[in-house]
Order: sequence, then C-alpha cells, then structure tokens
Amino acid sequence: MPQPVDLTQSLEQLEGQRWPEPPEDTTSLVRAVHELRRRPVGDLRPDELARLITQDVGLPWLLPLAVRILRDTAPSQIAGGWYDDDLLYAVVTRKPQVWEQFPDLARELKATVETLVDLSRYVREEVAAFCAAVPEES
Repeated sequence: MPQPVDLTQSLEQLEGQRWPEPPEDTTSLVRAVHELRRRPVGDLRPDELARLITQDVGLPWLLPLAVRILRDTAPSQIAGGWYDDDLLYAVVTRKPQVWEQFPDLARELKATVETLVDLSRYVREEVAAFCAAVPEES
C-alpha cells in the first residue's frame, strides 16, 4: 500500500530530494514541474496533480491523492455532474508496472471507474484498458 501522505509537505520534502533549478532555456512544462514539486501536495489542484502524474513525478504520494479525488467526485459524476477527465486520464494511463507496486490502490481505482457513466470518448478506451489490466484480488 502507498505511504501515508503528509499534505503539508512538498514532494521535495516527502522524497527527501531537492531538484536543482532547471536551465534557463528549459520548457514551460519542466519549469512547472519543478515549481509544483516545491508546493505542499495538499495544495495541488487536480490539473496540477495530473501534470505531475503524467510526468511520473511523485507517484507514491500523488496517486493516492488522485485516486481519492476521483473516488470522492464519482458520485457527483454519476448524478450528472462534471468529471475531471484530465486527472482520470493521467492516472489510468500510468504503465502497468506502476500499478503493480500499488495493487490495492489499483483495485480501488478500478472499482471507482467502473461506476462512471458517459465518459468522454478520449478517455473511455484508456479506462477500459486500465480495468482489464488490474488483476482481481487473490
């Protein structure tokens, strides 16, 4: 199971590793990732979590947060509300090797996404592939 997350700490603090400043001529994505690693993880918005997760940054701490957000917002999506496809896409498109490290979390996410209806076209296939790859509890 993933480690408990202290929401007041940054990824730099949680990992115990400070990245050097990015080069001046780096991309805005790289600068954003560096900046987001310095913020408390509890202050990160879903779109910021998605940005870090798609870059495979801080997964042991961010995946549990993302799954919790997705789980907590699923009932409103089922009731006809809006659902954050960007965060969902970021999470379900992590490589199977990532999810092998967190099998309980993968099963929790699978149970959540199986309740969702009317997913957007661009994430539907990825959700189905994720669900197919998650082994049943043994």
